[in-house]
This record gives sequence, structure tokens and C-alpha cells, in this order.
Amino acid sequence: MPRIGFPELIVILVIALVVFGPGKLPTVGKSIGEAINEFKKASNEITKGSTTEGNATVAKAEAKAEEKKAE
Repeated sequence: MPRIGFPELIVILVIALVVFGPGKLPTVGKSIGEAINEFKKASNEITKGSTTEGNATVAKAEAKAEEKKAE
């Protein structure tokens, strides 16, 4: 996946400045930052949830294996 370099970043910022204007640009930047932050939080929660569920499944499987050994 190609990365965004400095020249590309400058072009994006100039386009954003033209589209939104200097007055709205800080507000738009803040909104985008908050949206990215919320996305990261949700992604981390999903990852933690699936890891916790996976650990619980492994623990149940190990408990069943121990029960079979005990019999």
C-alpha cells in the first residue's frame, strides 16, 4: 500500500483549504480527528472482545480435556 509523502500531504492540505476555507478548516480537522479516535476505540474494543472470547473458548476446551483425562 503506497504511503502518503510530504508533497502529497501538501496537495491534500491545499485542496482542503480551498474547499472548506480558512475559517472552517480547524473545525473540520477537529471533527475528522474525533471520528478517527472513535474508530480506533471501537476497533480496539472489538479486538479485545474477540481475544477474550477466544481465551474463554480455549479455557473451556482445556477443561473438557481435563475432564476426559480424569475419567
